[in-house]
Amino acid sequence: MQTWIDSGVAFIIALQGLGDWLIAPMRFFSQLGTEDFFFIVLPLLYWSIDSALGLRVGLILATSNLFNYFGKLTFAGPRPYWVSSHVRGLWAETSFGIPSGHAQHAMSVWGIIALYYKKAWVWVVCGFLIFMIGFSRMFLGSHFPHDVIIGWLIGAILLWVFGRFWDPGAAWLSGKTLRQQILLAFIASMVLVLIGSGITALRSGFELPEEWIDNALRAGPEIPDPVNPEGTFTSAGTFFGLAIGLAWINSLGGFQASGPVWQRALRYVIGVIGVLILWMGLGEVFPRGDGILDYSLRFIRYTLVGWWVTGGAPWVFQHFKLSASGLAKPSI
Repeated sequence: MQTWIDSGVAFIIALQGLGDWLIAPMRFFSQLGTEDFFFIVLPLLYWSIDSALGLRVGLILATSNLFNYFGKLTFAGPRPYWVSSHVRGLWAETSFGIPSGHAQHAMSVWGIIALYYKKAWVWVVCGFLIFMIGFSRMFLGSHFPHDVIIGWLIGAILLWVFGRFWDPGAAWLSGKTLRQQILLAFIASMVLVLIGSGITALRSGFELPEEWIDNALRAGPEIPDPVNPEGTFTSAGTFFGLAIGLAWINSLGGFQASGPVWQRALRYVIGVIGVLILWMGLGEVFPRGDGILDYSLRFIRYTLVGWWVTGGAPWVFQHFKLSASGLAKPSI
């Protein structure tokens, strides 16, 4: 591993030596792989463009988030600018480095978009974005090459699993009652919480070397906090919310992102307002800490956000006749 780190540091120093003119475009591509960016894109896809694609993106992103957190705690690898003062931290992070979340999410999300449309030009565009997002993480000093490669690999595995089992899984779930679907989603989310909590407990005694902390503080004011269980409850809650919202709205007939442009735009605006109320509003109301109650409320908050995206908002659109044809046949 040390050999990979040493060679990776040399490679990144060489990349950064290409010039500061690359900082802005590399930050742009890096932004296209962030959770915040996908958090904006997901509702737009589901409410206003293609509900079937939006659903795929939402579920694979929530799953990718969980597996990325599991991977980071398992490997407990540093970031380049943590281990070398010669690497500039142009994009500060507080979590462990390996695998790269940006690279993994890019492969998962942009990959499933390409898989969904099955068009050559979409494959080219998505492939370019996947590569550039991973490349940008190295240039910005946030990841070693092996972080990015392993992130791409995990993302590709998730992409294959979703592509292979989506249709059989949807057919199997369609034969279950609403109560059964909700129960299955809850069990799955609790299993993910238990796995995440177990891995977190195993790493709870990890102490960051002073050198890593000192180097990290050169890039920003935040001290690295890589063993933080919040990610588990965020992703598990989002997954549960997306699943129960979908099950509920499908029990009412389903939802299609159809209609004229003005309806699609208005749906997005109204829906985002609801997301902000649940996400940021409840974030201000609910206490924050590291206790069971705090994590439980975090799970509930993100469950409500996920439910709103796939179920609550579409129901509101139908109620106020903002869907061109109302509730339609489910599109999974």
